[in-house]
Amino acid sequence: MRHRNHSKRLARKPHQARSVLKNLVTSVLLYEKVRTTKKRAQVARSLVDRVITIGKREDRPDLAIRKINMMVTDQNACRKVLEVLKKRYAKRPSGYTRMVPVGMRHGDGALMVDLTLMDAVMPVIGKKDKDVSSPAKKSAVK
Repeated sequence: MRHRNHSKRLARKPHQARSVLKNLVTSVLLYEKVRTTKKRAQVARSLVDRVITIGKREDRPDLAIRKINMMVTDQNACRKVLEVLKKRYAKRPSGYTRMVPVGMRHGDGALMVDLTLMDAVMPVIGKKDKDVSSPAKKSAVK
C-alpha cells in the first residue's frame, strides 16, 4: 500500500532519477536559469534550496563542500555556492528559486517552466549601452 507516500518518481528508476536531478541542480546553480518540465522543477527546487542553505549555514567549509558535492556533479557549482550565492542570499531566509510557466512542449504536451534563482543576474541580449534610433525617426522629428 502507498498510503501517504507522495514523493515524485519522475517515471524513472531511482538511480536514473537521481542522475537527472543532480544534473538539473548543477545547471540551475551554474547558469541560474533552466527550462524543464514542471514535475522535475518541483523536485529540483527543493534540492537547490537545500544546497544553498547548506552553503550558507555550515560552520565548517570542508563539511559544506562534501555535502554539496554529494548533490551536484560539477565542482564549479559548489564553488559558486560558497563564493557567490552565499553572499547574495545572506539576508534571505529561504525561497531561493522561482518557477515561471512558459507553456506546453510541442512533442508531448508537457507543462514547461523556467526554474530560476531569485535575484539572478541575467545578461540582457540585444541591448546596447547607447540608444540607437533609426534614421527614419530622426528625419521625421526634424
